[in-house]
Amino acid sequence: MENFDTIILGGGPAGLSAAIYSARGNNSTAVIDINMFGGQPSNYLELENYPGFELIGGYDLMEKFENHADKFGVKKFPMQEIVSVDLKNKKFVTKENEFVAKTIIIATGASPMKLGIKGEKEFIGRGVSYCAVCDGAFYRNKTVAVVGGGNSAVEEACYLTKFADKVYVIHRRDTLRADKIVQDRAFNNEKIEFIFDSIPKEILGDDLVNTIVLENVKTKEITNLYTNGVFPYIGIKPNTNLFDGQLEQDERGFIVTDETMKTSVDGVYAVGDIRTTPLRQVITAASDGAVAAVYATKYIESLKETKV
Repeated sequence: MENFDTIILGGGPAGLSAAIYSARGNNSTAVIDINMFGGQPSNYLELENYPGFELIGGYDLMEKFENHADKFGVKKFPMQEIVSVDLKNKKFVTKENEFVAKTIIIATGASPMKLGIKGEKEFIGRGVSYCAVCDGAFYRNKTVAVVGGGNSAVEEACYLTKFADKVYVIHRRDTLRADKIVQDRAFNNEKIEFIFDSIPKEILGDDLVNTIVLENVKTKEITNLYTNGVFPYIGIKPNTNLFDGQLEQDERGFIVTDETMKTSVDGVYAVGDIRTTPLRQVITAASDGAVAAVYATKYIESLKETKV
């Protein structure tokens, strides 16, 4: 049985930031991840919106996060699949170990909903991106395609017009789901062209994306659309399967927290993309981690005072 003051589930920017602050608070701290550490940013080719780095590879930035955590003696458990969790008693089991803690910080993130078509996985980081804010600047003077019709898709399409010469919005229906004010903004943008009643069937390219294959859902006509980039915005889903039913979640499954990152379960905090938040970026995830670790430390101190 491994016993720690604080155990952090997830080794992305939120989890590693929490680990650094927790260890600096003189807490025995461990981070557990089903994969290697770094989270989604490790897959980003380059980042240019993290303060202090005009341009840095996603893997390189997360390596710095991990090295920083190492400096403070954080114990790491990569490649550990969690099979059961008891949040109330701060206990959980992986295929390799059993753990117990005084506080738990959940940082397992959220996953973009995938198109599920050929070429999508193969071209991630080489023309397929799920973050316009992260990667939009790399498509300056180029053509991109956004897939989706909700607020996120249309808002990100508008954002991409800051860089791209042409932005296609591909939607499977004949009307958008986005709020009217968002739609109006897009319809009035001369760089944006809408392709309705269409779904992507395949993404093609050489080293980089150059084509998306579309099917009209009404006529079944197949067309090839030239594009340098594909941005799917058909939604994200929180990685909460292990925690469902154990704490408060919103209607989409994201964990509800207060401003201290505390969940509805005492001693359990949630940070980063897995929680209800208005912005999902590396910098906000790191901020969440710092806040959670500080208040987790306060919680641990309160336990000591109670014993006295």
